[in-house]
Amino acid sequence: MYHVSVDAEKCEGCEECMNACPVSVFQLTDGKADPYQASDCEFCESCISVCPTSAITITEM
Repeated sequence: MYHVSVDAEKCEGCEECMNACPVSVFQLTDGKADPYQASDCEFCESCISVCPTSAITITEM
């Protein structure tokens, strides 16, 4: 299982992570990426690689 977090101060709400994630971990909440389905994360790191502000971190729990 993985913990997905988004630094709201860095996130620009570009939706790149939403488009890249194969399991739909993210939704947009108040203009920021929200990993509301973080338990579905497969640690593919697609979101990390497309995030222009390096706002996303994934850690193994």
